[in-house]
Amino acid sequence: MEYWLISAPGEKTCQQTWDTLNETINKYGPDFCKSFRFLLPDLKVGTLDTLVGLSDDLNKLDIYVESVSRKLAQSIGDILEKGQSLNEQLQANGHDLHTYVTKFQWDSAKFPIKQSLKSLHEIINKQISQIDQDMKTKTSAFHNLKNNLQSLERRQTGSLLVRDPSELVKKEHFVLGSEYMITLLVVVPKTYFKDWYCKYEHLTEYIVPRSSTLLYEDNDHGLFNVTVFKKIVDEFKIKARENKFVVRDFTYNEDDINAGKNEIARLESDIKKQYHLLIRWLKVHFSEALIAWVHVKVLRVFIESVLRYGLPVNFVVALLYPPKKNYRKLREILNQLYSYLDTSILQGPIEEIPGLNVGQQEYYPYVSFKINIDFLSTK
Repeated sequence: MEYWLISAPGEKTCQQTWDTLNETINKYGPDFCKSFRFLLPDLKVGTLDTLVGLSDDLNKLDIYVESVSRKLAQSIGDILEKGQSLNEQLQANGHDLHTYVTKFQWDSAKFPIKQSLKSLHEIINKQISQIDQDMKTKTSAFHNLKNNLQSLERRQTGSLLVRDPSELVKKEHFVLGSEYMITLLVVVPKTYFKDWYCKYEHLTEYIVPRSSTLLYEDNDHGLFNVTVFKKIVDEFKIKARENKFVVRDFTYNEDDINAGKNEIARLESDIKKQYHLLIRWLKVHFSEALIAWVHVKVLRVFIESVLRYGLPVNFVVALLYPPKKNYRKLREILNQLYSYLDTSILQGPIEEIPGLNVGQQEYYPYVSFKINIDFLSTK
């Protein structure tokens, strides 16, 4: 959804300029392009040098605020549950984005017009920087929770080489409480089962005969127990590895097993709670960022219009919403309508004028900025 925020100098009256623009566009039918009047507050102009400097600063701020807005929207989309539409989550000041942009009103509570233009720039920059920093912290914490849960879940379902054996074994599979002996768990490739049965009793000394049982198998491996004397555990691990048998680091402890189950339940509960908190925070601050971004666009239009058309302030700001198929034709119409402002435009688009930061590749005789609010997708 691309909108064009444009300005043109007032004729005898600003109303006459607005009427001329609408009459020109409407000649091509009601669906050619929608137009909306933007009423600007009485912003402080300041000095010419200040305006020139702010023009460049606001260009950079425009890019930054849009970037943060898009990251917020992407973060909402990334964590949305299946079947939820991102479109329904993205609002500005309680309205859908189209309504907010087309019925824009300057928010003097957030951005006091008694402040200088430079101060308004600083207010927005500080606000968005804080949102950006907080977003990184909050989304990182949430994704860490999800990664921890996924890691635990993989240990419940993955290969026997990494899977948590606690769900696969029972207390009676182990010699417990012995001063001298310990039961180990060994993962053996299926193709080496016969080797295991033939070799395990002879890998080292001090292995309890006939102490190994197949406890569980998947498509690739089997999980065996074997009881050995504690003093040869390290040597047994080395000999096992030489024969492609992997000794798992596992000690049977019912308290630890129960704690692991509780940890998964706790993480699932924490993620559910944090999801609702995070989605609410992201939606609120997307709204704040989007509002700030449109105000930056308005500040840019105001400053560029003063630099382009001069003082006193006498220009009309309009928001145009053309279908994509009409972009080229609408530009031609606007170039003809405002060609008197710069006759060079009749020779075709020229490169951006040095020193005049219009923030786009082509120059037009009127001030023009794009607002692209196409954040939308469905999971």
